[in-house]
Amino acid sequence: MSKRILVPVDESDRATDAFEFTLEEFPEATIIAFHVIDPADFYAATGFEGGAMVNYDEIRERHEDRGEALLEKLATQADDAGVDCETELAIGSVSRSILEYTEDDTVDQIVIGSHGRTGASRILLGSVAESVARRSPVPVTIVR
Repeated sequence: MSKRILVPVDESDRATDAFEFTLEEFPEATIIAFHVIDPADFYAATGFEGGAMVNYDEIRERHEDRGEALLEKLATQADDAGVDCETELAIGSVSRSILEYTEDDTVDQIVIGSHGRTGASRILLGSVAESVARRSPVPVTIVR
């Protein structure tokens, strides 16, 4: 049975690095490119845009469209490399969604990018990679 590796992705360079690392290091695995949309990103709007109320459904749809486009691009990249790739899109807390997917599905490992923050910025901003690594039921590889 093939190894299944979850790779949380967004549009950051670090997530791209983690995805490319996984393609190179685990060519026989099935990669699950996993994009999480945090509702705070679209509910953080001020409530007014051009004098009218913001349409949260429309904002959510734009985020979902961007996420689907990202996942499609990564699936094509994996296909070009000859690596099996599945894609998943979730809405929720990023670290919680990653961990829930790992617990609910058959995942053997997580490969996640990290911005490598240290000190006060890590404490203030938090770290999805660190939270996932501390609580994951499967091994986690952090790519910086």
